Amino acid sequence: MQITRSILLLFVALVMVATSATSFGQVSVSITVGPPALPVYEQPVCPGDGYIWTPGYWAYADDDYYWVPGTWVEAPDVGLLWTPGYWSWNGAGFVFNEGYWGPQVGFYGGIAYGFGYFGRGYEGGRWDNGHFFYNRSVTNVDVTIIHNVYNTTVVNKTTVRVSYNGGNGGINAVPTAAEEAAAHEKHVPPVAAQMQHVQAARTNPELRAAANHGKPPIAATPKPGALHDRAAIPAKEAAAGDNRTTHRAGDPPHANEPATPENNVARGAEAVHPNDLPPAKHPASPNTGNPQEDKKYQQEQEKLNAKQDQERQKLQQSQEQDHQRLAQQKADDGKKQQLEQKHQQQTQQLQEKHTAQQQQLQEKQQRANRNQSKPPKDKS
Repeated sequence: MQITRSILLLFVALVMVATSATSFGQVSVSITVGPPALPVYEQPVCPGDGYIWTPGYWAYADDDYYWVPGTWVEAPDVGLLWTPGYWSWNGAGFVFNEGYWGPQVGFYGGIAYGFGYFGRGYEGGRWDNGHFFYNRSVTNVDVTIIHNVYNTTVVNKTTVRVSYNGGNGGINAVPTAAEEAAAHEKHVPPVAAQMQHVQAARTNPELRAAANHGKPPIAATPKPGALHDRAAIPAKEAAAGDNRTTHRAGDPPHANEPATPENNVARGAEAVHPNDLPPAKHPASPNTGNPQEDKKYQQEQEKLNAKQDQERQKLQQSQEQDHQRLAQQKADDGKKQQLEQKHQQQTQQLQEKHTAQQQQLQEKQQRANRNQSKPPKDKS
């Protein structure tokens, strides 16, 4: 009896290991028909700080593909980013590679999911000093609520919406060395909210490909599981042949403008607040061969950097106080727009001032270098 019981416990343990392996990693469904093309949809507004976009994808169960809506998910820990799952052809059937959380974004098949996931890495935001900063050019963020934002132009030339890697008609992409390294880092599997989100999608008959023909009525949600939320987004069309922006170059995105697949390619938007500006790029330490002059210049540079950082923070705090006053006054959209225009002008003036100061300091150092290199005058 003791031997039989031990064998039974071993069998249960092996089943548990097999189950966990298929729930996180590669999941083969032994089918030869690839998933439908990615539908076109808009991105719901980000619900709050620390939420990271997880793009929608086609999952498989009960002899059919079903759409798992894209959604905003609160990162399980500071510094973690989401690597989306993807389908790949292994020579005999399609395999789903489960997504995961990690310090770096790994390989996700080269699939252009949009909203910052353009096939390699993630352009929708980054962690900085314990806070997540959002790239407004490719993500839908209301800057009256979230101030950790910036604008970085992203050139996205993807025109296909193929949803799998390899095989006939699939994306022809292989992992880079950095993506291979990311795959071997410590990972965190999808959180409970994500798993519940997938289960809710699986049990919704409207999300079956057979029912929606590649155009799901719920393509994206503001939070996991919120399939019936009024802010849920339906698909605009089943597949798009063009993922490029329809806006003119230089048009700034509005605070509550949806980041659609047509406009989720970054534009050269002007910064509105100091936090929108990219991190200040400080010149490298000089090496003129004169240690005293190098040290003097380095001290001047550090003093200027500290002063400029303080001025940025001061202006940011002042503008945040302006937002708070308007919120207390329950100001209308017209006054809010006027304030944003004022803030944009203030931020641009500060940026121009700081750029000029850096140039003046560099010119001063260059003049000193030229004087050092001049030969001494002949006193004879």
